[in-house]
Amino acid sequence: MIRFLQTPGPVKKIVLGGLLTIICVLMVITLVPGFGSSDFLGGGTPARGVVATVAGEDVTTLEVQREARQMLEQQFPQGGAQASMLMPFFARRAAENLIQQKVVLAEARRMGLHVTDEELRDELQHNPQYSGAFFVDGTFVGQTKYEEILEQHELTILQFEQSVRNEILLGKLREMIGGGAMVSDVDIQKEFLKKNSKIKFDYAVLRKDDLLKDIHPADAELKAFYDRNKANYTNSIPEKRKISYVLLDTARLEAQTQVSAGELETYYDRHRDEFRSPDQVKVSQILIKTPLPAADGKVDTKVLDEAHKKADDVLKQLKAGAKFEDLAKKYSEDPSSSSGGSIGWINHGGFPVPEVDKAAFSLPKGGTSGVINAGYAFVILHIDDKQSAHVKTLDEVKGQIEPSIKQQKATEAADSQANTLVSQARAEGLDKAAAAKSLQVVNTDFLSRTDSLPGIGSSPQFMDAVFGTPDKSPADEVQLPQGFAVFQVQQIQPASTPPFEEIRSRVESEFKSERAADLLTQKTRELADRAKAEHDLKKAAKELGASVKTSDFVLPDGQVPDIGSMTGAASVAFTLKPGEVSGPINNGNTGVVLAVIEKQEPGPQELAAKKDQIRDSLLLSKQNDLFEMFVANAREQMQKSRKIKMNEQELKSLTGGQGQEGE
Repeated sequence: MIRFLQTPGPVKKIVLGGLLTIICVLMVITLVPGFGSSDFLGGGTPARGVVATVAGEDVTTLEVQREARQMLEQQFPQGGAQASMLMPFFARRAAENLIQQKVVLAEARRMGLHVTDEELRDELQHNPQYSGAFFVDGTFVGQTKYEEILEQHELTILQFEQSVRNEILLGKLREMIGGGAMVSDVDIQKEFLKKNSKIKFDYAVLRKDDLLKDIHPADAELKAFYDRNKANYTNSIPEKRKISYVLLDTARLEAQTQVSAGELETYYDRHRDEFRSPDQVKVSQILIKTPLPAADGKVDTKVLDEAHKKADDVLKQLKAGAKFEDLAKKYSEDPSSSSGGSIGWINHGGFPVPEVDKAAFSLPKGGTSGVINAGYAFVILHIDDKQSAHVKTLDEVKGQIEPSIKQQKATEAADSQANTLVSQARAEGLDKAAAAKSLQVVNTDFLSRTDSLPGIGSSPQFMDAVFGTPDKSPADEVQLPQGFAVFQVQQIQPASTPPFEEIRSRVESEFKSERAADLLTQKTRELADRAKAEHDLKKAAKELGASVKTSDFVLPDGQVPDIGSMTGAASVAFTLKPGEVSGPINNGNTGVVLAVIEKQEPGPQELAAKKDQIRDSLLLSKQNDLFEMFVANAREQMQKSRKIKMNEQELKSLTGGQGQEGE
């Protein structure tokens, strides 16, 4: 790929956030209920350094750490303590996203979707997001600079280019699955009216802050509130500890680690079966789509016959001597048409339709098939090349296995150093043991579980070990994403419960907030009931001391002072007729009741102007729905076949045992 990048041409930049593109798409997918649950995650335990295996592919700890850091940097570019505290959350999200990514990509490959070298080159040449980092005035910055920039983001060339391939593959899968989505004129009309109808209304407002001013609790009330909520204050002054620790960073050791030719050969020999390549064919295709079934399940036979006739005509031209590549560019209704129909190398059994797979592997190199009915299309294949099953050579897979050996050796070295340091620290003290090995000891002041530490950051797993160690215990070690930490607890300040007098102001604030919230709910309900009973919002508002305002004409996605977004609870206003009064609308700080004055529906000219935009929006939404259903089904099948296996211990070391949201 580097040689390609060095060739002249309008090649685009390689975006360092390319990996995040897939993650952002897949974060939506992970919202599907059940993802990440123990029922979903199959049995078996992957090896150390592997968080999960999906259909035989590893999601490594290093991958999760890298993705989590990228997600964190994107969300909090300035970093800081808050960002560090959220690292366990992002580590879990990164693990989930990478697992789900492999689920989807495995399904894409199972369906016969592949990315050719030509498609990868085309993406790097023509995608606008790839132009600035590696090209200056259209000239490639050179291999050294290219590698340096990727290394700054802890990416190898292989990792990055694979991520671009995954993006392309995901796009192909989404296009295939979403191809069945349809939008009718009725759908467009409904959506247009829903999003473009305007309303104008009166609304009465009660404010929590106004209610707070009239709440003056006596000490007896506050003391009773404190006693009633004593559980909330028990040990609310957390335990703190002073510690000393030494960090053994595996990244530093890995950078110093060398891998010998013998080690590469030994690893290769032990894992030779992993490098077997199956029977493959390099294929080009001409694809003529068949019509989708209508709502009643029937297919338009006239359109189907026209598609078959078109495919037959293409085959006649091929037999008459026309070039396959030229006809593919002219007639094929597949993204591969731009590359002359080439879909690259396909494994035996990799085509989604058995008839297509059988035809592809029965043809000789250079052979062309007849018209094959694949169900979703009529297909004509041309076999560009064939390759029998074989084991990849060591040279072919060296780039894959060398990083794994380095990581394993560095982890083992750090583990060994940590064990030795613990033994010596228990015998002669941590300071003396560390000094003998020229290691730096970090001594802290009193710290809580949520504090961030130099070199470690915010680490629940480290704090669990520190705060789980009894007083006066000898030195101990804990494995972290960065490596190993050897620590010793120096002093403990136990958790305590503050007396009422010490936190009286806090108790008073919480008492008043609770009372005001109750009053706001009560008064807003009363306001709505009176306004409906009297058919007069302004009169009811005056009786209860609420202020009344009148809105401008507002759209469903508009904002109104004291109400906020009309997409929330206030959206009920768009279901009311002029003169009708809403129920209570409470957003926590204000209570609102509204009465619709006037409603304006858009005219047909506006519909004509926005019709295409609405159609595209609805189509995208329906395509996303189809894709989410597809993913849910794929996930369910992988769950049943137990093709997903989790290393819960490895995941816990990354997230500190943090559970799923909502658990």
